[in-house]
Amino acid sequence: MSLLFTPVEIGSSRARNRLWVAPMCQYSATDGMPNTWHLTHLAAFATGGAGLVMTEATAVSPEGRISPDDTGIWNDAQRDAWRPIAAEIRARGALAAIQLAHAGRKASTWSPLTAGTGTVPDAAGGWQALAPSPVAYDGYATPQQLDTDGIAKVIADFGAAARRSVDAGFDVLEVHAAHGYLLHEFLSPLSNQRTDEYGGSLANRARLLLEVLDAVRAAAPATAVMVRFSATDWADGGWDLADTTTVAAWAAERGAVFVDISSGGLVAHQRLVVGPGYQVPFAREVREKAGVPVAAVGLITTGTQAEEVLRSGAADAVMAGREWLRDPHFALRAATELGAEIDYWPPQYERARIRRAS
Repeated sequence: MSLLFTPVEIGSSRARNRLWVAPMCQYSATDGMPNTWHLTHLAAFATGGAGLVMTEATAVSPEGRISPDDTGIWNDAQRDAWRPIAAEIRARGALAAIQLAHAGRKASTWSPLTAGTGTVPDAAGGWQALAPSPVAYDGYATPQQLDTDGIAKVIADFGAAARRSVDAGFDVLEVHAAHGYLLHEFLSPLSNQRTDEYGGSLANRARLLLEVLDAVRAAAPATAVMVRFSATDWADGGWDLADTTTVAAWAAERGAVFVDISSGGLVAHQRLVVGPGYQVPFAREVREKAGVPVAAVGLITTGTQAEEVLRSGAADAVMAGREWLRDPHFALRAATELGAEIDYWPPQYERARIRRAS
């Protein structure tokens, strides 16, 4: 019996399996509006057997976009554009999830689909980036430090985005607190140099994340909420695995029902050690010490590898990104690889199905 292809509960929702699609930026929106590219891109993964399909980092405010080409959910028109996408994912049997994000000091940057690098100037459609402290990411413009009113707006924006996400039909909401974006910037002492109640101690640096979680839970009390963490900054003096474990437990106390463990992204001088499943040990540590269900991610490319992650007790689910881009039917392939019998192979594709001899 394959663990990868057993259902799993995510709050009040139930995923048909534990092989999920991680958020992957597409840099293909105009004014934050998702379009037919996003529909076909995300729905294909549901056809391919994913248990949960998550959108790219979706900005809760215009200034929260990574680039001018990111999706958003800060207005009702965007909500309405997401609605058929969420419906199509669900119609094909997967849970529809959305990642709610604010890029912080890494906002207003050129997308990798353009020829530009660094910060987009105002004249080319850029804007002032915001951060916990006026400390720039290497090569980017200096951000503006958020004041009390600015922090209150961030919290309100996450709450409003959560309400719109539920109205759009998403089953699961993920708060993005990883990869060097705003909430991660508040968590890490390398980017947070504040001396008020949002800086200094770990409890103070985690305050904004927990207040955002409160706002999201209040806006969507019946909807499952996840948090994505970078387990470590991969840099001396930065956010580390012990911090992640502590704050993940606090997040669970505030209503997060799953955490998604990635790493890095805060500073350009990070020193990553990369290889197959390189972030899985972080997931294991958080799962064991924080007592919260965990999704592992990081160069997981086969069904056998994903199955072993679960059987080893390192995680409760597995997320993949690039492998889904290579093969939008990754879950169907993995089920065949593991000999798992599933009842959601698309009938239109049955002629291509390979069954193991009994």
